[in-house]
Amino acid sequence: MKKNLILYIAVIFAIVILDQWTKHLVSANFYLGESVKVIDGLLNFTYARNTGAAFSFGGNFENWARYLLFLALPVIACIWLSTLLVKSLSGPKILTWAYTLILGGAIGNLIDRFRLDYVVDFIDFYQGNSHFATFNIADSAITIAAGLLIIDFFISKKQEREAKSKEETA
Repeated sequence: MKKNLILYIAVIFAIVILDQWTKHLVSANFYLGESVKVIDGLLNFTYARNTGAAFSFGGNFENWARYLLFLALPVIACIWLSTLLVKSLSGPKILTWAYTLILGGAIGNLIDRFRLDYVVDFIDFYQGNSHFATFNIADSAITIAAGLLIIDFFISKKQEREAKSKEETA
């Protein structure tokens, strides 16, 4: 169990380091709003600053509300997720990986919030003139984790149905 925990902690650190390194590269080499085509018609690297949450939600909130929403609550959530991660070590690995990815992503974005008061975003997928929200490595880790949580939900539901079916036939 201890070896497993060390692996998950190492992955959290790897996510944070990769996230912070890529954000540093963008902010040190791009001016705000600069966009460079990576894959024509699909992907740009665009330097953006997000003072809000996903899709810039809350970026125009009062300072006290932004502090509560983007600093205090995420710190509490990281503490809570850390306990879930430790508890999940003896359960389904899909949950453990989900908590690991969420923690890595949350910590990466929290570092930006504490240091800069905004999050550096730069990954910009688009098709024609339609652009998806600009995001970063931390956001990607959290999104993958959300997918794992959805998969776990459906696996759990299937297992519950199978167990109930066995009880009814017994």
